[in-house]
Amino acid sequence: MPGRFTLGALPTLSRSTVDRQETLRTDPARLIGKWPEARVVLLDDNGRTPVAEGGSALATRKAVDFGGEPPADAVFLGEWEDVDYWSLPGRIEGDAETVRMAGSWGVVEEVPRVDGEIWVELRGYGDQLDDTSAGLFTTAQALRHWRRRARFCTRDGSPTELVQFGWASRCAAKGHEEYPRTDPAVICLVHDTDGVNGSHVLLARQSIWPADRYSVLAGFVEAGESLEGCVAREIREEVGVEVSDVRYLGSQPWPFPRSIMLGFTARADRSAPLIPAEGEIEEALWVSRADVRAAFRNRGTPTREPIPTPIADGAARLLLPGNSSIARVMLKAWAEAEE
Repeated sequence: MPGRFTLGALPTLSRSTVDRQETLRTDPARLIGKWPEARVVLLDDNGRTPVAEGGSALATRKAVDFGGEPPADAVFLGEWEDVDYWSLPGRIEGDAETVRMAGSWGVVEEVPRVDGEIWVELRGYGDQLDDTSAGLFTTAQALRHWRRRARFCTRDGSPTELVQFGWASRCAAKGHEEYPRTDPAVICLVHDTDGVNGSHVLLARQSIWPADRYSVLAGFVEAGESLEGCVAREIREEVGVEVSDVRYLGSQPWPFPRSIMLGFTARADRSAPLIPAEGEIEEALWVSRADVRAAFRNRGTPTREPIPTPIADGAARLLLPGNSSIARVMLKAWAEAEE
């Protein structure tokens, strides 16, 4: 008998090698002392960072190019192989041209290129980065979103200043500190009750998505709610199905703007009617393992444009989640498992 499927691979944005120990953030002498040898990750206003074209590593800059010590808006990301890494706001310098490359969901996007570097977004390019770069980019993006929302104190509205080299904000009026938030969200692969791992998976499309784009179901954890309770509630609310055998698979940070996706799988009766939530879920359907496998075969290479994939259950074609999403890892693990 086959075993129950597991993720098998670490989700793209969960990869990291950098030591982000908290004690370094409260040791100014240590961080300032190593600033001359440090490297800087630039993020522009669109959350893009430079990568050497065709490469898998971030095109970081020398810290000393930005002054003799960390600027006020510099954020410490961590240490790797005796080198400190920071992030700073940046922008494209020089005359940029536009090139086409695969983005999120495998759809071809246009990105700027200048001096042999392309400026890419985490969502579309994260899976092509090495472990160190993926971790740095993910952390820098998460802190960037938080900084934009931490300018005023949540208690009294007073202005705040960044402290601990970007890892806390301090209220100018009262002096209390606040820290970057992470909002937990569950994402669940629901399969039917055939065998151990099912023969069909439940996919859905949000009303704001283009046609043919499908994924597994997800939603935010509410106050006072367990993760397993959230899984059951979200599936019931979004497609009207009751689930059982809820099982944890793994997690992935999703800094768009500040979530962590907690991956689960569950079982449901495929004969039960699907009732998509009005205004939220445009369509829900059961898709066979054969069709999911076919979709992966047709779109397995991130540089290829989408290719239509017939689905026996009625949809015209199937666009799977992007390569940087834990949803794709979950679907691939399920597709490769035995029923």
